[in-house]
Amino acid sequence: MKRKLFSFAVPVLFAAIVVSCQKEKPVTSENNEVTTTKEGDKYVIDTLNSKVEWKGYKVFKSENTGHFGTITFESGDVTVKDGKLESGKFVADMNSLTSVDLKDDAEQLSKLNGHLKSGDFFETEKFPTSSYEITKVTLSAEGDYNTILDGNLTIKGITKPVQFKANVSVNEGTVSIATEPKDIMREEFGVKFQSPVENGVIKDEITLQINIKALEKK
Repeated sequence: MKRKLFSFAVPVLFAAIVVSCQKEKPVTSENNEVTTTKEGDKYVIDTLNSKVEWKGYKVFKSENTGHFGTITFESGDVTVKDGKLESGKFVADMNSLTSVDLKDDAEQLSKLNGHLKSGDFFETEKFPTSSYEITKVTLSAEGDYNTILDGNLTIKGITKPVQFKANVSVNEGTVSIATEPKDIMREEFGVKFQSPVENGVIKDEITLQINIKALEKK
């Protein structure tokens, strides 16, 4: 039964996710230098309409053996200067992590969510939050995205520089940020669990996509 549970377990993140840990100092620091400022108009994240979407898969298995889900944010803000995104930081609630594909199977959903929050994966009791802090904003005229975001992603107290392509809009008191689906290496953030080989090796790559809606602070 334990092996069967492991076969369901595919790591997820969060987006948001520099992990800003409330109980532990960062284990390592490979941060991008912050070149953004807090000068400008303040916007506060709408936590009900913002989320991180994640996907995880096994090696040599079909997508039917993978899982996908969401992580919600507990807080965050952005700054807009001269009508353009200047800076931002988003803090994700790792205890909100859930698998969407298992939403109709309460028993398996509970098992998977519990396993992902355990010491095998994200240790949410010890590391209850993750975060992403924007360190540089670059406008882009190429491809499907209008902005390149450089930033620091922290998970389980480990900080790494991560770049996202994103579509950013500032319109009538609302800032919207929708990043590309981005693969990150979970083992770089200390998420190293593997299920038994016969159940399928879990891929190191986790796909993250951050969706932010922020409202102007009055």
